Amino acid sequence: MSAIVSSEVLRLSVNGHDRELLVKPYSTLLEVLREDLRLTGTKHGCEAGECGACMVLVDGIPKLSCLVLPAQVEGAEVTTIEGIGDGSDLHPVQQAFINRGAVQCGYCTPAMVLAAKALLDANPAPSREEIKEALAGNLCRCTGYVSIVEAVEEAGMALA
Repeated sequence: MSAIVSSEVLRLSVNGHDRELLVKPYSTLLEVLREDLRLTGTKHGCEAGECGACMVLVDGIPKLSCLVLPAQVEGAEVTTIEGIGDGSDLHPVQQAFINRGAVQCGYCTPAMVLAAKALLDANPAPSREEIKEALAGNLCRCTGYVSIVEAVEEAGMALA
């Protein structure tokens, strides 16, 4: 005899829009964002909380969406990369990443940008060490991080 898994109604605020979805109770926030809401800027990576590719902001705080159950963020504001900037009007962090060549393959970029945004929202003039610490949970295999740190510094100056 197989168990029947029912869906649950979930109410989320994602990128400033209230959403009501039917989700399986074992779905992760990553799965809900990508598969149910089609917000594919949040990336599948290790799905174990090690790489940072799935990072989103929950009430402005970086969270690894592969480790979060959607019910845990009910009532909170979830921000994905699609929720910052506006079409061709990029957020200053996005623009700085382009200016500094901090975008290589692009896989880690959405999470890096969100982590940088959260840092700069809390501390508009971070030191290089504070930038490195804020980005430490995000793995990049392409850039060597120098251009990413410089991009965060540039964005901080633009936001000041």
